[in-house]
Amino acid sequence: QVQLVESGGGLVQPGGSLRLSCLASGIMFRIYTMGWYRQAPGKQRELVAKITSGGTTIYADSVKNRFTISRDNAKNTVSLQMNSLKPEDTAVYYCNSQNGLWGQGTQVTVSS
Repeated sequence: QVQLVESGGGLVQPGGSLRLSCLASGIMFRIYTMGWYRQAPGKQRELVAKITSGGTTIYADSVKNRFTISRDNAKNTVSLQMNSLKPEDTAVYYCNSQNGLWGQGTQVTVSS
């Protein structure tokens, strides 16, 4: 089955950390750029970070030095380590593959 499945969202206090994971199945994972996007209520979906097949990473300015994207081609997974979380990071986070697949999304809420 061709799909992306995210996990790891939840509620965290400001300054806390969360790690999101995305498991890909049914695609040639290792050849695709993989990305994490997010969408907050009333806002457009935006790129958070992406990682190419060769491991080059790109980050939105708002998350630089706080978030780290990584991939494990042996496990068909891409992860997003989120540190120093802020209330404005609250959103539904989506995994995306270069061939146009999207996951179902996972909610991240940063609140005290």
